[in-house]
Amino acid sequence: MPVTDTLSPPATTASVTDALHRRRSVRAFTDRPVDPALLRDIFAAAQRAPSGGNLQPWQATVLTGAPWQAVQDAVAARIAMGREGYEPEYDIYPKGLTDPWESRRYGVGEALYASLGIPREDKPARLDQFRHNYRGFGAPVMLFLHCSRIMGPPQWSDMGMWLQSVMLLLVEHGLASCPQECWAMYGATVRRTLGLGDDQILFSGLAIGYADEDAAVNRWPVPRVELEDVIDWQGFGE
Repeated sequence: MPVTDTLSPPATTASVTDALHRRRSVRAFTDRPVDPALLRDIFAAAQRAPSGGNLQPWQATVLTGAPWQAVQDAVAARIAMGREGYEPEYDIYPKGLTDPWESRRYGVGEALYASLGIPREDKPARLDQFRHNYRGFGAPVMLFLHCSRIMGPPQWSDMGMWLQSVMLLLVEHGLASCPQECWAMYGATVRRTLGLGDDQILFSGLAIGYADEDAAVNRWPVPRVELEDVIDWQGFGE
């Protein structure tokens, strides 16, 4: 049965521009529960996201409570194994990453730790923050986005457009999120815990909840490059 978008806008509706400016990767959530009916409506609206050939390749498993805790526990056991515990689904970053991309990645990481007051030499604190990724930063809801292994790069792009649609709709309704490709480092463990077959590949997690507005980690500025660095205008005159 086709999905019908029944989501009603909130009393004060955010424009797309406003939602884009307000959206950020939140790394501290409150324990306030999320209404599953609201999530259902948001996902129904996100089904309007485009996909090549209308394949709609995205599939998601959404967890809270005990099932969500079970994934956290399973991955924590793998983390305790060190590098031997890695089960990567894919390379999150390209091998041999060069500038300007490497500098952007390094810079945002250092800014994150600075917002938390964690110096480079404090390895235990940095490791604890790394582990906090795999607790969803305290989010009460975790979405795991996956697809059939037969899908290729165009369909992964489709999944990204669906995920962005979800994130903007969450902002519109007062919710926050953090997309987390880091879960793919332990993809096989996540899939086993979720009961997904080997025909599926894990793309990303999405932590969902209400942002802790007072947390410093949610307030530091995340830079974006200038348009001239990414847009080449042709045929528009001087």
